[in-house]
Amino acid sequence: MNDPAIDYRGIFEASPSAMLVLTPAFVILDANASYQKLVGRRRDQLVDRYFFDAFPRDAGGVDDTRASLRRVLETRAQDVAGPVRHDVEESDRPGVFAERYWSQINAPVLDSDGHVALVVHRLEEITDLVRAGSPQSDERRRQMVLELYARSRELQQVNERLRQANARERQVALALQDAMLPAPQSLAHHRAAVRYRPAVNALNVCGDWYEVTQLSDGDYAVAVGDVVGHGLAAAGVMGQLRSALSAAVRVVDGPASALDGLDMYARSVDGALSTTAVQTLIAWRDRIITYSSAGHPPPALAHRDGTVRFLDQATDPPLGAGLDFTPRPQATTPYADGASLVLYTDGLIERRGEDIDEGLRRLADHLARHCKDEAEDLAESLLTLSAATDDTAVVVVRL
Repeated sequence: MNDPAIDYRGIFEASPSAMLVLTPAFVILDANASYQKLVGRRRDQLVDRYFFDAFPRDAGGVDDTRASLRRVLETRAQDVAGPVRHDVEESDRPGVFAERYWSQINAPVLDSDGHVALVVHRLEEITDLVRAGSPQSDERRRQMVLELYARSRELQQVNERLRQANARERQVALALQDAMLPAPQSLAHHRAAVRYRPAVNALNVCGDWYEVTQLSDGDYAVAVGDVVGHGLAAAGVMGQLRSALSAAVRVVDGPASALDGLDMYARSVDGALSTTAVQTLIAWRDRIITYSSAGHPPPALAHRDGTVRFLDQATDPPLGAGLDFTPRPQATTPYADGASLVLYTDGLIERRGEDIDEGLRRLADHLARHCKDEAEDLAESLLTLSAATDDTAVVVVRL
């Protein structure tokens, strides 16, 4: 698609389909020749105008068109709107408007992060279908189109009710997220910062969790996890697993044993299988980090000299992935004062169509540049790496 030998501008202009290119705010960026001819407007009468101001004498269909465009922004998927009627000014009779019938398709153009960068609005005229034939057939065709139009309005209303229901569920899920993921408790000798960003989609919330705990012996337990799925069901599973791991790490010997216990518990919880998690234990007196991972992206240890190491020497499959129980591995690594330990979920490094190694390199480069930042500043800047198409949780501990 990036071949310079292909004139995509020329293809757009020559297309027999009538097309507009809109911004996500519905401002017209371009209109091809077919579109200009179909609607009876010159390019300078369309470009840089708000889409719904381009047809001030519109006889109907504005609500359907607006709803369709909004669905494209929300779902990032193509949307076929019902037949709509417009009044178009006749080119040779200024001030005289003719009744026209069009069908419309709206399609998103996504950027590399999965966001809607542009919207392609395509029209197909069906006026001849409405008016063709004898007066009797003309009336039948007109009634058919009007019936389709009425049904599309009903479908729009159903979709709007679904959208409102999804929005309410999102609010409940976010409230539940806030209740189950409070700010971390203060650590005696170090500073920790956490960030959580829900995905942009209506229900893509509540799959990720974090935990920062000071244990009774003075060491710190830091964990993150990611439940498969989204919405309220995932939020409930997340709460159970987070609580179980928090309890386990307090009573067992090390992160691997804590994940062993969580693995056995997850097998009894609906929706918990294939959850990923990583548990670390910071022994600050000895300057040692002990860690174990259940299929989770590796924590990063950023030193003040800009070197970054991923803690990937104790990785096992996600929770419940094996048929038989096998003790999980555990590894240790030393650290120097001033280093930063960063735990995160996959929303921070994964992007559509990109190898995960690219995301890890991007994270390492960012940490090398910001290795001396305070915990709060580093946590905030790390969110800029997120593509926002999945939940993202980040924990930074300045050691």
